[in-house]
Amino acid sequence: MPAPPPVGLCESCRHQRVVATSRGSSYSLCELSREDDRYPRYPRLPVLRCGGHRPRELQT
Repeated sequence: MPAPPPVGLCESCRHQRVVATSRGSSYSLCELSREDDRYPRYPRLPVLRCGGHRPRELQT
């Protein structure tokens, strides 16, 4: 099975949530889109620039 394509900034963003379908596909959902319509719900990947990017907090 091939590796998934890179998602750019979304991979390290606290606003990203991966949504899996029953058919085995997965999508990168930008939860910031719920509050601000300047951000697409499902951005085209890879995202290389984003004004809403906020790094995830490290899990300890």
